Amino acid sequence: MTKRLVIVAGNIGAGKTSLTERIGARLGWQTAFESVSDNPYLPDFYADMRTWSFHLQVFFLGHRAEQYLQYAQSPQSAILDRSIYEDAFIFARALYQMGNLSERDYLSYRRVFDLVVKGLPAPDLLIYLRAPVPILLNRIRSRGRTIESGISGEYLQLLESYYDDWMASFDACPVLTIRTDDLDFVNQSRHLDIVVQRIQDKLAGKEEVIFHAE
Repeated sequence: MTKRLVIVAGNIGAGKTSLTERIGARLGWQTAFESVSDNPYLPDFYADMRTWSFHLQVFFLGHRAEQYLQYAQSPQSAILDRSIYEDAFIFARALYQMGNLSERDYLSYRRVFDLVVKGLPAPDLLIYLRAPVPILLNRIRSRGRTIESGISGEYLQLLESYYDDWMASFDACPVLTIRTDDLDFVNQSRHLDIVVQRIQDKLAGKEEVIFHAE
């Protein structure tokens, strides 16, 4: 079987972790997740974003590049929760827009990011998960994570606009867009079957057929 490297992208609450877990289990792929518990900058960042934004973004860049290379070089297929690209095109951009990252730091970060990404092998597929902002907010509130308590609809809308910009120009690999308010792969096994089939078809280069949940 051909080895595959798939990355999952999407706004906060879109279902990236849930999909990564289920695709890994269904297809027997390795899974990789975002570093949160062992991130030494997160507590400082949430206490003072303006001071610690640059440090946090550099940590994420190094962590994700290391993680990406590890799974890219592995002989087994893998699916990664959150892409390295989102750090720059979504979150660093948002921090800069909101005044938490200075122009000097933002440009320095982007220079390093561009150099790092240029040296990485391209993934085989990017899965982009979408859902309306009100649904994202409901999911975020229902899971009750303390670090997400300050997330607003306005912030999610800003991120969504950046995702739209990024997707319009992204060409590193094929993209499969999935509406997670339409396909409930967490609770409906037949919806997960649809998602798995769409992934396999996209990896095989087949023309995409849009499925609608019944």
